[in-house]
Amino acid sequence: MQIGRVIGTLVSTQKHRKLEGAKLLLVQPLTLEDTPRGAPVLTIDSVGAGVGEKVLIVLEGRAAGEALRRKAAPVDAAIIGIVDAVEVAKD
Repeated sequence: MQIGRVIGTLVSTQKHRKLEGAKLLLVQPLTLEDTPRGAPVLTIDSVGAGVGEKVLIVLEGRAAGEALRRKAAPVDAAIIGIVDAVEVAKD
């Protein structure tokens, strides 16, 4: 899992039938200090996130596909939560 921020939306008039009706969002992965890390990722939104929100994403594997609740959906990344706060314990 990774933390990221939704930076945009993607509209596709032609897509795999298992993705019909799914909301596609661009997410910028973040470090714990809220700085961008790596390239933005195209994700399936399963929780109703919006642009500017901090989110929890899963990449690849069965967890990403299951977030859409459709068997055998071709999904590489999915938003599975909206982050309210991040607390890092200091030693």
